[in-house]
Amino acid sequence: MGPDPLRLSELGSGAEAVLQIVAHFDALVEAGADADVVLQAAESIAECPVGARWKSATQPEVWLERAGSTAHPLEAVLLDRVRHALRLAASRSGSTVRLGDPALLELVLSDNELPAERARAIRLLGLDETREVRVLAVSAGSPAEALRVVMRELGDQPVRSVAIGADTALLCYSSEDARTLSDRLDAAIIAAFPPPLPAQVGRGPWVGIGAKTTVFGAPASWRQAQRGLRFASSTHYGRRAVAYERLSVLELLADLPSEQVLRHHDVARINAIASKPSGAHDVDTTEAFCVLGSLRRTAAQLHLHHSTVAARIARVESAMGWDLADPIDRFTATLVLIVRRIALSSAELATTEPTGVGQYR
Repeated sequence: MGPDPLRLSELGSGAEAVLQIVAHFDALVEAGADADVVLQAAESIAECPVGARWKSATQPEVWLERAGSTAHPLEAVLLDRVRHALRLAASRSGSTVRLGDPALLELVLSDNELPAERARAIRLLGLDETREVRVLAVSAGSPAEALRVVMRELGDQPVRSVAIGADTALLCYSSEDARTLSDRLDAAIIAAFPPPLPAQVGRGPWVGIGAKTTVFGAPASWRQAQRGLRFASSTHYGRRAVAYERLSVLELLADLPSEQVLRHHDVARINAIASKPSGAHDVDTTEAFCVLGSLRRTAAQLHLHHSTVAARIARVESAMGWDLADPIDRFTATLVLIVRRIALSSAELATTEPTGVGQYR
C-alpha cells in the first residue's frame, strides 16, 4: 500500500505540514508531471476544483473554487507550489501548456450541453470569460510539423486543443482581425509547405477560422471554423487558411451537394483534364493564376517562365471554352475552381481518420 493521500483538511498549519505540501509537488516535478497531473493533484489535496489561467507565457494564475467553507491557513502555500509546478511544466514543453482535460473542451464547443455544464467546463479549463476567443478547425490529416506551424503562429498564448471526429479544434484568445490572422496563417503554411508538393509529402494543414466571440459563444465559432475548413485547399494553389468572416456570400457554396457539383459539366471537364499528368499541371497553373491575379505573379510563384504559364492557361482555355481576359469568363473559371475545391476538400475530409493531434499543447 502507498502512503495515505494528502488532504489539506487533515493538515495542521505548522512547518511540518508546509514541508509535506512542498515535498508532494517536488515529487511531481521530478517525475515530469504535466499541467493536467499537477492540477489533479492540487484538486485532490484541496478537495475542491482548482482553476488556472496563463497571464503570460510563463506566469500562471491559480485559484481554488471553494464555496461555503473556511479557508485553510496553508492554501497560499498550496497555490504557490501549484504555480511553481505549472511553470516548470511549461518550461519542459517549450510553450504554454494546455490546462484541463480535452473532454472539457468538447463540452465547451458542444451545442448539446446545458449552459451550466458548459460554464463548469469553462471554469475548470481556466478560461478567462472576459476575453474574446476564436476556434480554429485544422484538418486531421496534417503531419505533426504542420500542426506545429499553426501553433507557432498563434504565439505563446494558451491554446486548448482536442480531436473531434476527423478535425482538430483549437481554442485560443484572439485580438487580431480575421483578415490579418488568416493571411498570416496562410503565408506561414505555404512557406513551410510550398506548392507543388510530391504526393508522398505532407502538404501541411488546412485551417478554418471561426469568428471572435466570448467563451460562451465558442460552439458557434467552432461551427463557423468547420464551414471555413471546407473552403481551405485540397489542391496546390488554393487558400490554406480560410476565415469564416471573409467568406460573405461565398458561404452559400458550402451547402451545394458535393455529388451534384462534381457532376456539373464544367467541373467534370476540369477533373477530366486534371486526371492526366500534363493536364494536372495545366489546371494547377490556371488555379494559381486565378488566385494570384497576374501572369507575372503566377510565374514567380511557380518558378516558371511566363510563356510556360501562358501556354498552360491557354490549353485550359481552349478545352473549357474560356477567355480569361474576359471578366465574365474569368469569374466563371474562378467559381468553377472554387466549387471543385470545396467538393474535393469535403470528400477528403470526410474520409480522413482522426490522428490524435489533440495532444499538442
